[in-house]
Amino acid sequence: MSRARPPPLVTGISPKEGAAWTKVTIRGENLGTGPADLIGLSICGHNCLLTAEWMSASKIVCRVGPAKDDKGEIIVTTKSGGLGTSTVSFKLLRPERIGILDQSAVWVDEMNYYDMRTDRNKGISPLSLRPSNPLGIDIDKSKLPQSDIELTFPGMSGDFTSENFSATWYLIENHSGSSFEHLKMAASNLKKQATKKNEGSLAYVKGGLSTFFEAQDALAAIHQRLESDGTERVEGSMTQRLENILNRASDTADTLFQEVLGRKDKADSTRNALNVLQRFKFLFNLPLNIERNIQKGDYDVVINDYEKAKSLFGNTEVPVFKKVYAEVETRIGALRSLLLEKLLQTPSTLHDQKRYIRYLSDLHAPGDPAWQCIYAQHKWILQLMQNCRDEFIMGVGALDLDGDARPLALGRLGHTASLKRGGSLRTPRPSTWRFETPQQVQFVEKLSDVVIGQLPNFWKLWISYVNGSLFSETGEKSGQVEKSKKNARQRQNDFKKMIEELTNRLVKLIRGALLPSTLPQGELSLYGGWENKTELTGAWLTQIIHTVRSCHDALSAMEIPNDLLHVIQDLLLELRVHCLMVTLLHTTEDVKRLAEKEDWVVDNEGITSLPSQFEQCMIQMLQSLKEPLEVKPGEINVRKSPGITAMKKYNGVSPTSRLLIILSNCQYLERRTFLNLANHFEKHGFTGTEKITRVSVDAVRELDRKLFESYIERRADPIAGSLEPGIYAGYFDWRDCQMPTGVRNYLKEALVNIITVHAEVFTVSKDLVPRVISQIVESVADEMCRLMQCVSSFSKNGALQHLLFSSSFKLALDALPQLHMIVNFWHLLLFCRTAAKTNTQMPIGLRPLRSFSISIRVTKTPPDAIG
Repeated sequence: MSRARPPPLVTGISPKEGAAWTKVTIRGENLGTGPADLIGLSICGHNCLLTAEWMSASKIVCRVGPAKDDKGEIIVTTKSGGLGTSTVSFKLLRPERIGILDQSAVWVDEMNYYDMRTDRNKGISPLSLRPSNPLGIDIDKSKLPQSDIELTFPGMSGDFTSENFSATWYLIENHSGSSFEHLKMAASNLKKQATKKNEGSLAYVKGGLSTFFEAQDALAAIHQRLESDGTERVEGSMTQRLENILNRASDTADTLFQEVLGRKDKADSTRNALNVLQRFKFLFNLPLNIERNIQKGDYDVVINDYEKAKSLFGNTEVPVFKKVYAEVETRIGALRSLLLEKLLQTPSTLHDQKRYIRYLSDLHAPGDPAWQCIYAQHKWILQLMQNCRDEFIMGVGALDLDGDARPLALGRLGHTASLKRGGSLRTPRPSTWRFETPQQVQFVEKLSDVVIGQLPNFWKLWISYVNGSLFSETGEKSGQVEKSKKNARQRQNDFKKMIEELTNRLVKLIRGALLPSTLPQGELSLYGGWENKTELTGAWLTQIIHTVRSCHDALSAMEIPNDLLHVIQDLLLELRVHCLMVTLLHTTEDVKRLAEKEDWVVDNEGITSLPSQFEQCMIQMLQSLKEPLEVKPGEINVRKSPGITAMKKYNGVSPTSRLLIILSNCQYLERRTFLNLANHFEKHGFTGTEKITRVSVDAVRELDRKLFESYIERRADPIAGSLEPGIYAGYFDWRDCQMPTGVRNYLKEALVNIITVHAEVFTVSKDLVPRVISQIVESVADEMCRLMQCVSSFSKNGALQHLLFSSSFKLALDALPQLHMIVNFWHLLLFCRTAAKTNTQMPIGLRPLRSFSISIRVTKTPPDAIG
């Protein structure tokens, strides 16, 4: 054979030693021009050409076969270079052979086990060995999600050994960043590998051709010998006897080794089972461990074990693991139910509630356990408050709070919640206090204890729900914390309604006991029922006011918004007024009865006991009035608004509406009633009533004047006062303003307010409309004139606005009918007012404006004579 290239030279192998079928990389020089040029490869004397993969002229990858020699050279043979040489050697490591009857302390790898019957190793078939990189170029893994690729190629696979192999999928997944040149090189490598495999198999057959010929010659000789004997087809021939001998030998071998092989198979299965149990003992022992830890209350351990098992076996397809994991899920489901039951159980501490909520969250319980707890606590507090009222209505309220006659809920409250959640508002009492104190007073104090004992933790639970501290003690952000905050934002209105319901229930229960007339008729059956109880004196009402105030202060200290506590402030105001009225009424009756107590016994100072009794009545009255007259922050001064409760009972009529009604009544008195009375006096023969009528009319007119001024002040001042803030809203400046495009909002608001006043007056009396509206319009006009005069300078657009505003008055006057006397008078009046405000010199004939107006009104001088 003529050589065109130098012979192959192996200069390195990695690794340098290993067991059979170890993958090695051979490096050297002149290792062939391609897969077809490589015709021979032996390592330690074993032909490895079948597994050889030619990479380049300096690199070949193959697997070492089960050679006979423990150490040998690496010989490469090529068409172009011939038989090569090697400067390195490879050491073949042979595993320890363990027979089926030999004992072993370690697990035997059955991938390569020794068969005594055939005296050969059974290894991995070379055909099952697949290259990890069939294209022979660098792998560049794609960053595309696996789910997106699966959607793009439904029913296909990127595994080149799969029946549904997709080449496009494989290229996108492993070579998405490869250039076109690299892909062309990969296609060339695939062609070379296909050619090499075909030629390699043929070369393998050629290398062992002599063996096949020898075997064929031996079989032919045996066949010829049998034919020469003529006994091949005769019964009891040599082949038949040989077959029988072989069958008997096989049966004898099976009989001898059946028990041993059975024990071996049983030992293998037992060893496999023990290995699985030992390796996965965490999962197999988990159901029992969960049950034990639940009984001990170690819920944290249960949750940690469950999270670990879920991450390891949540998606397993092994039937045994699926069965055990299903048992774990069953135990966890029972734990969820147990924790939810404990969470909703009442009473419970805030610490326990947070703990159970966190456990349920870690166990991924369905729904929102935190909101379920808040809802359950809300219903429980409402029930406690209602039970408190029912106790006293049924006649057991006077019993001691530790007695056996109370309901179970309040009994638990007395033992746990009242002691752990802030205690009571009551001060220590003598032993006879519960028999001497009216039941209404005991009821209010006990009701306040319930609210103060439960509402703070209820509010803190909501705050923890809002800021996410229910799920993270350290304040770290997590998905559960953000989800909690989002749920809290969505349920803010619902929780606000809960607080409103609690405060309203508190107020209605107290109203039913003390102020039943302020409740609607339909709610008396639910909150009333105190008709047969003792009527309270001012001293007891004072104590109740003190209790309600303390309850309000305690709720305010929790930073509950004031708008949610407004109903309690309204209740306090009505209780204070009611206490004042009751105290004054009782004091008046006591003073009246002092005359009956006069014994006419004179002491050394010449007086009886009556002055001293009167003084005691006054002292007791002042003591009772101290609490209701005291003004706390945020409360209304009762002395300045003595009739505020009475006003609420007058069919909801507002103070301004009552002013209008009184003004209308005054006009009617002046125009009708006094004239009718004068006629009746004359009809019955009484004389000299002119003075009485005149004095009465003057008094009514004076009252009318004061009331009218008060009404105008209440209605006109807010409208006029809103003009200046409205003009300069948004940092408006007359020196730098935009072109006017319409009426500004402050003027619209003023017009709407004037229309509102008009509607209010018109509803009461049509006759009062001109009198009231003219005054309000005049006040608004005066304020606008004042504001315009206060402007130091105008821009062009500002001057345009001012001009439009000033011309609007003239346009309004021009639209009126030409009533000469009235129009001329108002023209003069407007001119005089404008001149006075702008310091314009007026004509001498117009200066005495008041006398001029009187002449018009009284003498009715014609307009031509006014000049």
